[in-house]
Amino acid sequence: MTTTTAGSKRWLIVLGTVIMQMGLGTIYTWSLFNAQLVSKFGWELSSVSITFSITSFALAFATLFAGKLQDRFGLRRLTAAAGIMLGLGLILSSQASSLPMFYLLAGVVVGYADGTAYITSLSNLIKWFPKNKGLISGVSVGAYGTGSLIFKYINGSLIDSAGVSDAFLYWGLIVMIMIVAGSLLVREAPVAAAAKTEAANVKSTQGAPKDYTVKEMLRTKEAYLLFIIFFTACMSGLYLIGIVKDIGVKLAGLDVTTAANAVAMIAIFNTAGRLILGALSDRMSRLKLVSVTLAVTAAAMLTLSFADLSYGLFFACVAAIAFCFGGNITVFPAIVSDFFGLANHSKNYGIVYQGFGIGALSGSFIAAYLGGFKPTFIVIGLLCILACIVAVSLKPPVQKQAREKGISLKPSRHTA
Repeated sequence: MTTTTAGSKRWLIVLGTVIMQMGLGTIYTWSLFNAQLVSKFGWELSSVSITFSITSFALAFATLFAGKLQDRFGLRRLTAAAGIMLGLGLILSSQASSLPMFYLLAGVVVGYADGTAYITSLSNLIKWFPKNKGLISGVSVGAYGTGSLIFKYINGSLIDSAGVSDAFLYWGLIVMIMIVAGSLLVREAPVAAAAKTEAANVKSTQGAPKDYTVKEMLRTKEAYLLFIIFFTACMSGLYLIGIVKDIGVKLAGLDVTTAANAVAMIAIFNTAGRLILGALSDRMSRLKLVSVTLAVTAAAMLTLSFADLSYGLFFACVAAIAFCFGGNITVFPAIVSDFFGLANHSKNYGIVYQGFGIGALSGSFIAAYLGGFKPTFIVIGLLCILACIVAVSLKPPVQKQAREKGISLKPSRHTA
């Protein structure tokens, strides 16, 4: 195969992954359906909104098993099946008339299918571009965010024109077509070649990289510290996404229409953070970059807690948190490969990614226990400061092993 042919093949894989990720990212439009379902069925808003927490948790849980399923069925068949499963979950939701059915279909089924296709297609794309892991992760995860932004208007239009139940039907059909079509363009990366390129990239700075199995990774303290950092970063962003409109009304004194603009702002800055910080992470230490985003998030959270919020200050804090959250979601897949290698990336990242699911639930639990937005922001802000300190001091296992053996290694700019 010529270099030109190989290059064309890789960019077709990028295109297929982007199409899939845009379809997968549409689940972040769920908040559009909450009020409509309340109006149609007479349920409590808090009960309906739990559906998205279940979706997020099922998404994260699915990543634990996605790598093994990929080994058994192959990437193309697995992602196509996940697309069909996700589409059917939404289509069948159009016929649901009880909360347990929505929890099962729009929550468990949709979330599990989404997480399976998300983690495998993302990890595969990183393996195709080992020299530009941060940038290519930004492209993939940025497409996920773009899907949520575009479908905010598509699903909003479907709800207005067809009603909330039929909107699920059309949404499911569109997403199924997108993910299945994208899966036809992807090819599995040759792991040996990706690992060889990775080794060449870091040999002079970090020593020979080691491809950790899941069991080997779980024997390192670094895996648990990365989990804590990722959990904190996810909880801050996911909690804000779920209640940003209410914050604008209750804390900043904005009218409902103006506060609703924060939803679109989160989507825009979330996507921008994924693209900008993903590319930047290839040029500097990824962990130092994460530590900066955590410090900014802490400052924004504490500002929301203690400051008298004006229109401008409210939107500045929201934009900062969304930008940093998007960046951290993007940079972490590359950090996990820096620490534990590429060969078992989808399985290893699936473990760390549980911080996303637990983070999705924890913010709401803390708020329920403490009884308000402001004390929850304070707790999250303090956790971000702690995670920032951990990120600054953390080193990959290969550097730790070298130090223990008395070998002097120049630290990589990505992980130092």
